[in-house]
Amino acid sequence: MPVKFHLFNAVKIVSKLTLFPLMILSFPPQNAWAQLTNKNERAVSFDLRSDTTKPEKYIPLKDLADVIKLLVNKTKKPDSDTIISGPVLSIIPAIGYSLQTKLAGVISGNVAFRANKESRLSAISGNITYTQNKQFYIPIQSNIWTKGNKYNLVGDFRFYKYPQSTFGLGSGSTSTNEDPMDYKFARFYQVFYKKIKGPVYAGIGYIIDYRWDISHSGLANGAIADYDKYGPTGESISSGITLNALYDTRDNLINASKGFYTAIQLRNNLKSLGSNDNWHSLIFDIRKYIHLSKTSQNVLAFWSYNWLILKGHPPYLDLPSNGWDTYNCTGRGYIQGRFRGSKMMYLETEYRFRLVPNGLFGAVVFANAETFAAEQASSFQKIQPGFGAGLRIKLKKSSQTNLGIDYGFGTQGSKGLFINVGEYF
Repeated sequence: MPVKFHLFNAVKIVSKLTLFPLMILSFPPQNAWAQLTNKNERAVSFDLRSDTTKPEKYIPLKDLADVIKLLVNKTKKPDSDTIISGPVLSIIPAIGYSLQTKLAGVISGNVAFRANKESRLSAISGNITYTQNKQFYIPIQSNIWTKGNKYNLVGDFRFYKYPQSTFGLGSGSTSTNEDPMDYKFARFYQVFYKKIKGPVYAGIGYIIDYRWDISHSGLANGAIADYDKYGPTGESISSGITLNALYDTRDNLINASKGFYTAIQLRNNLKSLGSNDNWHSLIFDIRKYIHLSKTSQNVLAFWSYNWLILKGHPPYLDLPSNGWDTYNCTGRGYIQGRFRGSKMMYLETEYRFRLVPNGLFGAVVFANAETFAAEQASSFQKIQPGFGAGLRIKLKKSSQTNLGIDYGFGTQGSKGLFINVGEYF
């Protein structure tokens, strides 16, 4: 293999990194709709009382379903935290909005289950979306834990019909360099993790990205677009093997209040497996959550997402780009695909707090910074900051799932509304 990478040493080193404060829709993971809990593992990330030392100040957590039930039948008490006793299916129609889609109609579905009562929660989720920008896409994501959490199977499968603009390479690109594109896109990712010890897992996977019917309009001023300089093509295939490592001590996978998370993926795309070229990339994803005090439900969260092309010549649309990370969540304040390049470094911090004691309403303030290098041999360009604030409405108290309504700002006049289900990280 052309790239040598000592996976376990990397996990050990990266896990010890200290995240530092930052200088300064997308639609998030789809498994947030129906994550439920059981008697042995409460999904609620921290105590629901406003003051744990004074029982008389106990305030039950509320969610949107409780409010609806009280409005429909005022004599009926809201349900207590949901207990999972078997597979649970949820299908929910919704309307979303993000800079890259504008208005979007969504039908989202999810099935949640456990291999046995000791296993972590598994989920298979997906949605069908059509947007104001005439985009159509179907993502299906899976996260399945076997008995005793010995193995973890993570899948990501997508089909997109996706008109979307690109703006050139590097974080120094300007919004005036818009190049409208259109293409179809299919993805198959499957990673198998095996438990090594405690919260440490290692795995191997196969992933393929296939794009076809690729077209672009070019720059409005007639200049040569970076896409043409890079090497235009009517279709592209990236197919390869991944080596993966995972360290996860979060108390809640959907809305963590404490814990640490590190994921590392080395991707080797090979012509022998169908790729257009041999190329290699590395992604490392680090998150830290700090629950500020025992009597406060407020959380300070940090996220570092770094995506590097190590060697080779990836297809243009497979280069690191904001909003095209695993979760489609980087770069809040900018349209998806606004920045692209051979190397990406991204940092974000968010302060999450309740607006009412029962948790029905909350809010966040966030700030992020990203920088890209255009070519592999070039340096990182200008740091592009983003910031904003948002409202949180509790959709599911048993899993701490929120509806997020955020407004973000970036540079060069970039700004917009983001409506999503779940936290960004």
